[in-house]
Amino acid sequence: MPTSMLIDARTFLGNVWKLTAPYWRSNEKRHAWTLLLTIIALSLFLVYMTVLLNEWNRQFFNAIEKRISEDFFALLWRWCLIAVVYVTVAIYKIYLTQMLQMRWRIWLTNQYLTDWLGGRVYYRMELEHRGTDNPDQRIAEDLRNFTASTLSLSLGLLSEVVTLASFVTILWGLSGAHTLTVGGHALTVPGYLVWAALAYASVGSVIAHYVGRALIGINNQKERVEADFRFGLVRLRENAEGVALYRGELPESRNLLDRVERIRDNWWRFMKYTKRLNAYTNGYALVASVFPFFMQAPRYFSGAITLGQLTQTADAFGTVQGSLSWFVDSYQQLAAWRASVDRLLTFHRALEDAAAEQARHGALDVQPDDGPSVRAEHLDLLLPNGRTILADTAFTIEPGDRVLLTGPSGSGKSTLFRALAGIWPFGRGKVRFPGHARVLFLPQKPYIPVGTLRDAVAYPGVPGQFSDDQIRAALAAVKLEPFTTRLDEQANWGLQMSGGEQQRLAVARALLHRPDWLFLDEATSALDPATETHLYEALQRELPSATVFSIAHQPAVAAYHGRRLRLVPDGERMQLAMA
Repeated sequence: MPTSMLIDARTFLGNVWKLTAPYWRSNEKRHAWTLLLTIIALSLFLVYMTVLLNEWNRQFFNAIEKRISEDFFALLWRWCLIAVVYVTVAIYKIYLTQMLQMRWRIWLTNQYLTDWLGGRVYYRMELEHRGTDNPDQRIAEDLRNFTASTLSLSLGLLSEVVTLASFVTILWGLSGAHTLTVGGHALTVPGYLVWAALAYASVGSVIAHYVGRALIGINNQKERVEADFRFGLVRLRENAEGVALYRGELPESRNLLDRVERIRDNWWRFMKYTKRLNAYTNGYALVASVFPFFMQAPRYFSGAITLGQLTQTADAFGTVQGSLSWFVDSYQQLAAWRASVDRLLTFHRALEDAAAEQARHGALDVQPDDGPSVRAEHLDLLLPNGRTILADTAFTIEPGDRVLLTGPSGSGKSTLFRALAGIWPFGRGKVRFPGHARVLFLPQKPYIPVGTLRDAVAYPGVPGQFSDDQIRAALAAVKLEPFTTRLDEQANWGLQMSGGEQQRLAVARALLHRPDWLFLDEATSALDPATETHLYEALQRELPSATVFSIAHQPAVAAYHGRRLRLVPDGERMQLAMA
């Protein structure tokens, strides 16, 4: 094998260990190792049962050859006992393996979700292209494939190694010595069927790799194009109203059919290489089934061995050859596993890079402190491409202030809103909040989870945090009385409600959570002036001591704010000025 291939294999296995090791060292390790060792013990017992069946095979066919009916029926009863034990052990081996697979998958999923959601890495990865697509698919599908295939392949390899060690001795004794004439000299090869099986499997494994190696990349691409198609369907469903209003069915159809075409192209390639690999592996297995009979036929017909020994030899050869051919037989699964590992490694590196970059550059330092006010100091805001849009800005918002921020569209108002919320990763400077204050940010497009209306209104509160009477009162206060009787209804409320109703629901959340500091980014932009006025009056009445920071374009909103700030152009940047 070339040195580069050995280095690549060593690097790949090191990366696999990096993905695998944490679980076996975690707080789950006791359960994990107990299950694994039990599964290994059951696997070894199954190998022992296979050895028993091999010996039974010799005795059974000898009884047939010699026409000894007593031995024949006794051996049938023995086979029934072995079969019952074998099937029982096999069932529990599979059952415990599935249990370990699920425990490992759940643990890994928790870890990846923590890393993805922690520090809002998920948000940063959406803002920047990090060479990783469809994080949802990697967490849901690739982790499932990784845990299932890793256990299946590793336990299968272990079982084949033990089987090989058990049957090599049997095959060595059964095959006898074979004399070859090389250059006029007689060469006696002891245990020649063992060497034949080794040569057969070695050559077969090399050929299988060259026939099927393209499947690794094809499987990787298959997962990506399937995930892209699913994402397109979900995206269309989430934006059904907008597509319908634009009459956008034709471009959406073109886009989805284009993704389907990529699936088809990939599938044809998958079929092409799978056909080649299947043709090879089936032919390989077929030849292997008659090969030992061909090799031992001269000894049988000469009377050197009995029929039972011939069938036992064929069974032992098939077992040894099958163990040595594990790579050939498992190649398709190995290719799919390799693709899942590569996708997980890419995702893992993207998570680490995003977290490291945030730690390295510091981003914005948004922290609570003991002060009573919100303070921004030496605030620089950048776009993802590195361009500065707001430089060395400072301002203070005192408790009880009602501040209105205005400015041209695209000037960076929403970016400043995100920076105050601590989610914008591109920038420098400090933002300080009162340590014990309750803070709530309402974006222009509210997030409304799928579920009951009760949970949608209470979000991000936990179930049961607010009584039904409180939720109904909040909905009535924002003119959503028709929804007060639908609290138990399960729906995708982001599609059921209009944009204005969604914004009113978000304000109802503010009335429920009663924040000390409330930040609104165009949070009433979809409302008519009368309803917008009603909501600001409700906020003023229900949250009289709250500090309110609003971003808005409507002139009527200014009446509910005592201070006004404006973003104005300063060359290629913006600066914050008193309006």
